[in-house]
Amino acid sequence: MLTVVSFARKKLETPTGQKLFRYSMTSVVAVIVSNACILFFVGALNMGVILASTLSTTIATIPSYQLNRKWAWGKGGKSHLWKEVIPFWALAVLGWAFSTVAVALADTFAKQHDLEHVTRTLLIGAVYFCAFGVLWVGKFVIFNRLMFVPHVKHPADAARERSGVSSPVEVA
Repeated sequence: MLTVVSFARKKLETPTGQKLFRYSMTSVVAVIVSNACILFFVGALNMGVILASTLSTTIATIPSYQLNRKWAWGKGGKSHLWKEVIPFWALAVLGWAFSTVAVALADTFAKQHDLEHVTRTLLIGAVYFCAFGVLWVGKFVIFNRLMFVPHVKHPADAARERSGVSSPVEVA
């Protein structure tokens, strides 16, 4: 019977397991950046939660996109606007909307219960973190199955490329 550790090791040896690990590490970077930003904006600058959430998400999305695309999924070259950039930012906007509603509700709760500024800030940071955690699994599936999928060539095209023969020409 496999132990949890040996099962996890076996899964990490697969291409999907390696992507999941790199995606997880990329998420750690994004979480650190976005949570540091929201805690700074709300805690130190006493910024409104909607603006703080917007700025935090925007700032964290930039390194997240680059790390996910290049490191987690190993894509090189120019980004494809409609297949990669727009969908990635659309998911970021979805995450922003979800997290912004969540932190606005947390802020309302904090104000209604007269929580101290430090407690309010920590509550908002925790809610912001949890909101993105909810979306984390769904984003992995979308990235892995739809966005950063290697372009698969038709078997005949791949065979021609390996043999060095150019594409067939129709003869009339």
